[in-house]
Amino acid sequence: QVQLQESGPGLVKPSQTLSLTCTVSGGSITTNNYYWSWIRQSPGKGLEWIGYIAYSGGPYYKPSLKSRTSISRDTSKNQFTLQLSSVTPEDTAVYYCVRLVYSGGPRYFDYWGQGTHVTVSS
Repeated sequence: QVQLQESGPGLVKPSQTLSLTCTVSGGSITTNNYYWSWIRQSPGKGLEWIGYIAYSGGPYYKPSLKSRTSISRDTSKNQFTLQLSSVTPEDTAVYYCVRLVYSGGPRYFDYWGQGTHVTVSS
């Protein structure tokens, strides 16, 4: 059973960098065809995909967030990390780490972390 767990501060000041880590258990982040994603949901809004880091280590970001986003990984700890810079109150959301599956057919999310709430406020 794969499990994902987010960790990081729940409060970030405007203009600072939000940093969250996802620890994965029950499976390796280097296994083929898995893309380790970050998704968020702001109050009253739908889910927003932020980006992923692939099993190969290559990242890919939502274009509108690309200039502020960095996703990296530590394979020795089986973790991947989101950094979102220059945050504003609009970045307040519940942040989820999620596994995306793609092997040439339909893409789908199969495992989710429980989510962590981040508030951007001074």
